[in-house]
Amino acid sequence: MKTLYIHEIARKLGVKDWQVENCVSLFEEGATIPFISRYRKEKTGGLDDAAVAEVKHWNEVFSEMEKRKAGILSTIEEQGKLTDELKSMIENCLVSSELEDLYLPYRPKRRTRATVAKEKGLEPLADKMWNLQVSDPESEARKYVGEKVADVQEALSGARDIIAERFSESAKVRDTLRQIFRTRRVESKTTKAASSNPEASKYRAYFNFSMPLQRIPSHNLLAILRAEKEGFLTVGLDADPEKCGNKIYYDFCQEKKYPGPKLAEQIREAVDDSFKRLLEPSISNEVLKEAKEKADVESIAVFGENLTQLLLSPPVGQKRTMAIDPGFRNGCKIACLDEHGNLLYHTIIYPHPPQSEKVKSIMAVSEMIERYGVEVIAIGNGTASRETEDFVKKVGIPENVKVYTVSEDGASIYSASEVARKEFPDEDVTVRGAVSIGRRLMDPLAELVKIDPKSLGIGQYQHDVDQNLLREKLDNTVAICVNSVGVNLNTASPYLLSYVSGIGPALAGNIVAYRNQEGSFTSRGQLHKVPKLGPKAFEQCAGFLRIHGAANPLDNSAVHPECYHIVDKMASDLGVTTKELVGNETLIKKIEPSDYVEGEFGLPTINDILKELAKPGLDPRQEAQEFSFADDIHEIDDLKPGMELPGIVTNITAFGAFVDIGIHENGLIHVSQMRGAKLKLHQKVKVSVLNVDLERNRISLRLSN
Repeated sequence: MKTLYIHEIARKLGVKDWQVENCVSLFEEGATIPFISRYRKEKTGGLDDAAVAEVKHWNEVFSEMEKRKAGILSTIEEQGKLTDELKSMIENCLVSSELEDLYLPYRPKRRTRATVAKEKGLEPLADKMWNLQVSDPESEARKYVGEKVADVQEALSGARDIIAERFSESAKVRDTLRQIFRTRRVESKTTKAASSNPEASKYRAYFNFSMPLQRIPSHNLLAILRAEKEGFLTVGLDADPEKCGNKIYYDFCQEKKYPGPKLAEQIREAVDDSFKRLLEPSISNEVLKEAKEKADVESIAVFGENLTQLLLSPPVGQKRTMAIDPGFRNGCKIACLDEHGNLLYHTIIYPHPPQSEKVKSIMAVSEMIERYGVEVIAIGNGTASRETEDFVKKVGIPENVKVYTVSEDGASIYSASEVARKEFPDEDVTVRGAVSIGRRLMDPLAELVKIDPKSLGIGQYQHDVDQNLLREKLDNTVAICVNSVGVNLNTASPYLLSYVSGIGPALAGNIVAYRNQEGSFTSRGQLHKVPKLGPKAFEQCAGFLRIHGAANPLDNSAVHPECYHIVDKMASDLGVTTKELVGNETLIKKIEPSDYVEGEFGLPTINDILKELAKPGLDPRQEAQEFSFADDIHEIDDLKPGMELPGIVTNITAFGAFVDIGIHENGLIHVSQMRGAKLKLHQKVKVSVLNVDLERNRISLRLSN
């Protein structure tokens, strides 16, 4: 990568050039984000996974820009118009809009008013007017009247068209207008379609809306642009045409000199035409697109943070689980799972109206709890969730059996997916949905990686943002989460394995096939026997895979095999075996990290090794906790302003947090009612009810102290 790109990435991230350069080199060698941030800290100066992901993003952006530059230079050179100065400007450009401005005068274009004028032979007249070489344009224009040009006015009009296009293709003019437009207000007004379509009512806050573009929150801008796309609003910037025209004309005169009154009139008319017909629509769209890109980044960042919190939700672990997908008329679908998430039994009970088979349902649940040794119960949070939770608690379940409410978002998507069909080819979607609910409680990360994150109900305008940027963020987020936790090599599904550093879907399938044929892995070294898993893939994945009960305890830790010899030396120096050293904090405290620095393994790596030895294979996630909603609140009609209630945060956006308080509608804590707190997804909170809008089913909440 060129030095100017390295320097620009370093500037954007606030780091040193060498950190970026080394990071880019590692990417070129096939290293992944999790591997670089965890096992190559010496080379990157300790860049975390978020910073490494940013380097990767900008490396790809500038690589594409370099390809674009090559194409532009080739096109201009073919035209015989590539000067050394222009070439240098293009090669040193770092902003795509500026690059396109430089290319604009040379871009092959469709037939325009200016090209028509040139075909009529009017470019020499336009040149003389542009270079202020005529004082009386009309007299000069008479020389061009002939077979192709009917009269003086047609000649002048054509010359102005050529001049207008020159203004519109001027990089300096475009940059000046961009700066002006960025300071203006974005305005939205209703269309005729909005008055006749009830769907437009959700955008009524933006009917005749106006706000400075630099101050508008990302969610507001995305909503406005969505409404425009749906035909309910017209959106624009309130740039003043006269002031913009004055600025263009003034800069033109400053660069050259002030023309005489007759020529000035022609130039000014060309300026006004250029602004109205060419520049204003183009620059307005560019600046709004630029603002949307910024809003996309902010919205995607919120989505990524929510996804991280969701994927790293506390698991209950390997416990025998009863999963219930609640319902009224169609009954409650129940799936009993063993401690590994395998389906043991499934059935349907009907404890609620209209069937109301309460006694029969109680007996069925009690029998299943006893027969399958149920330790935890997972209840989906959809329709009939509260009623089902109340029913289960009246069954008389053993005290040691805990009950949890689990988000159903995306469960129906999983149930009908190819992934679910492969896992349960003989079961219908209702059984698959119940199993997914149970597995989410046992290990949210392992189950949720099977579902498109956009279906998990945690985004903000996720269908309106740049889909490529969103996919990049979500893929990185899932990979970072999976690798930060680590994966059990002997129990992980191929879907979970595919997110492990260096593996991917094909190798994940090979690992599972080898496991099925040869039995459980007993060491990381066996990975070398997996078909097509070469040295580079082993380097990237080994540290993130765990083997419980392995002969070498380091195989169940985050210590990378490339550093096993360092741990062996530590143990030898202490006069113990490696097995005796692992987990022995007293012995570990005796180790001086600097004594084991060698080659590429510096203090950051040695300190990481010591932390891991103290608590090998530690799951960074907290333990799941039980939670109960208010017993007397089941419907929105039960709510009254001033009530204080327990709730669970279900989604976080730029404008507030949505909270489940145990009814069918989530309430919203607006950012102004958060008391400065930074909430997390699935966080248990206390809220007070501010307002209840029964007509629109909206609940306003305030975060309690």
